[in-house]
Amino acid sequence: MEVHVILIVLLTIFAVLAVELRDLLKAILAFTGVNIVLSAIFYLLGAPYLAVFQLLIYAGAVTVLFLAALHAGEERGE
Repeated sequence: MEVHVILIVLLTIFAVLAVELRDLLKAILAFTGVNIVLSAIFYLLGAPYLAVFQLLIYAGAVTVLFLAALHAGEERGE
């Protein structure tokens, strides 16, 4: 029970940071933290396939796409 509360608090902190941070790189890293913690919550709730999907797609692929878009925008000077 205590682990669930700790994970929910971490999830909330990372979510607020992802929305409120002005630095895009730090916001992307906070978004990744949200997805990793959410994956851990799914696993603890008994949904291991959903946890793996969350890690692969959202914490992996979507984060890489965000980082690539951020890098491409910096190259053009925007």
